[in-house]
Amino acid sequence: MDKVCETLQVLFEDPFWIGVFERRQEGKLSVCKVTFGAEPKDYEVENFVLSNYYNLRFGPTVAFESKEKEKLNPKRRQREVKKQLKNASIGTKSQQAIKLGHEEAKLERKLVSKTRLEEEKALQFALKQQKKKEKHKGR
Repeated sequence: MDKVCETLQVLFEDPFWIGVFERRQEGKLSVCKVTFGAEPKDYEVENFVLSNYYNLRFGPTVAFESKEKEKLNPKRRQREVKKQLKNASIGTKSQQAIKLGHEEAKLERKLVSKTRLEEEKALQFALKQQKKKEKHKGR
């Protein structure tokens, strides 16, 4: 059976409050980031989710490994935490997924602007050539 897990985290990211929606499905994670502005009340968050959830644009999916919780010795757990803090990566899986979405959008914008610029240059060149021909038509 297909298991879907959806979570919402409301965080303060200077200077605004943001909400991070996570959707976990079949070993894949997709994320959407929403800016709230001022600190939202519980009922405001609930109303937002009920009215705008289906309009959210989730980013690309990223593979992740779901870890089953197992009972560990407290000292071992403490050593693992220290080890993870020492080798801290950039953000959580959600933040990495948001970053990936930003990078893809950035590449797409670059491609669109580059093609538009080339079209504009080609049009300018064609206009110059046409003007040249019109100048020499009379002779």
